[in-house]
Amino acid sequence: MNSFELNKIAGAVLAGALTVVAINEFANIAVSPTIPETNAYAIDTGAEESTGTAAVAEEQGPSLAVLMASADPAAGEKIFKKCASCHSVEEGGPNKIGPNLYGILNASKGHLDSFSYSSALLEKGGNWDYEALNAFLTKPKDYIKGTKMSFAGIKKDGQRADLIAYLRTLGKTDVPLPTE
Repeated sequence: MNSFELNKIAGAVLAGALTVVAINEFANIAVSPTIPETNAYAIDTGAEESTGTAAVAEEQGPSLAVLMASADPAAGEKIFKKCASCHSVEEGGPNKIGPNLYGILNASKGHLDSFSYSSALLEKGGNWDYEALNAFLTKPKDYIKGTKMSFAGIKKDGQRADLIAYLRTLGKTDVPLPTE
């Protein structure tokens, strides 16, 4: 291929681009849309402001008690595979990047002496009850500002409930489920 052929190809590409720009400019001149001050048709989106509890419940979803009542520990075990790279769950098992989670339900935050927890988690205090686990697993950095845990969280309520149900099977299974 000689330089004359390359010039013809480049000229064809440039001519095509120029044609597209010219057609666009002519179309803008020929059709100049105006935006009306009011909509011609009112569209009902169903987004009325409501202060009722039904709207709040719809945004928040089902309660933790309802979710835990229908939670599936076997599904939670599958979800835990996301966590297994950083946490172990065997009784007396080793800590990894994160602490061993065996018997975590109702254990105090920072309960393992063999793990170096963040000061933010230790300052938070309290126990890992159902509500605390649910809030932490939703988005750890929102629940405990300054936590070392880099996990983004589990957005789906049902998946979090399944995971908590699985963690419940590890250790203290006599912890009663939350009620309404």
